[in-house]
Amino acid sequence: MTTQQPPAAVTPRPAAATKAAPPPPRRDRRSWTGWGFLGPFVAVFALVFLAPIAYSIYLSLFREQLIGGNQFVGLENYQQALQDDQFWSSLGRVSLFLLVQVPIMLGISLLVALALDSGRLYGRDFFRISIFLPYAVPAVVATLMWGFMYGTRWGLVANVNDTFGLSLPDPLSPDLVLASIGNIVTWQFVGYNMLIFYSALRVIPHSLYEAAEIDGAGQFRVVTAIKLPAIRGALVIATIFSIIGSFQLFNEPSILRNLVPNSITTSFTPNLYTYSLSFNGRQLNYSATVAIVMGLITMVIAYVVQLRGMRKGA
Repeated sequence: MTTQQPPAAVTPRPAAATKAAPPPPRRDRRSWTGWGFLGPFVAVFALVFLAPIAYSIYLSLFREQLIGGNQFVGLENYQQALQDDQFWSSLGRVSLFLLVQVPIMLGISLLVALALDSGRLYGRDFFRISIFLPYAVPAVVATLMWGFMYGTRWGLVANVNDTFGLSLPDPLSPDLVLASIGNIVTWQFVGYNMLIFYSALRVIPHSLYEAAEIDGAGQFRVVTAIKLPAIRGALVIATIFSIIGSFQLFNEPSILRNLVPNSITTSFTPNLYTYSLSFNGRQLNYSATVAIVMGLITMVIAYVVQLRGMRKGA
């Protein structure tokens, strides 16, 4: 009789060792290449843009006292600015300038851009360069040139009066000097805005024009239904630039003030008021406050215009 051997005991195998987590990858040196290219821009941006703003905010929180020197006053300078009649008068003046001059300037620029883009204007390249050329003239030169043309005793207005025996109103009188400045700014920047609009018109797909021609659309319909909607972004950008430029109005009144000091006061525009406070009145803290307030007002208005202009269905 054969004896059956009991089954051999199965020795359990040890559990497989858990694999160790791979070491974290070493940061590739090439990943720092982008920061290397971006670093100089960030440094310059922080130095020439962020640092002056931070320093202006710092100055606006202090006030130079006769006793005690420069002392922290918190928001008292801002409260003074909000109650400053000269500041509000200058702000109202540039607001009127904005509401009148900017639509006229942008309207002329748009009409010129549409005329150049129509392809029916003979000598298109000549007109494009001629209209853009005033923008290449420095603001100081342009203001001096127009200032002497406005003169009623030595300029073009005086010559017209003497030649034809007329008595034209003085363009540099207190009632007309703002309109005269608007004429100078319009002459300078019509070509600049025209170039923005013309560049946007040139990238509209020609297939849209072909479809409109097949549908029998006229030129006016093409402008209103194709061209204007297609360049809405350019219109918004030009409007924002013009708003910022209007609130920053400084060069023209500052230069003309040397010719007609009775028509242009030291608080004619907010920027001129800030300049006068800083360099004539030595009120650096308060001038920084006015500059910060104007910056905030300009930023809010420009942002509202951008939201309204880029909104779908606007």
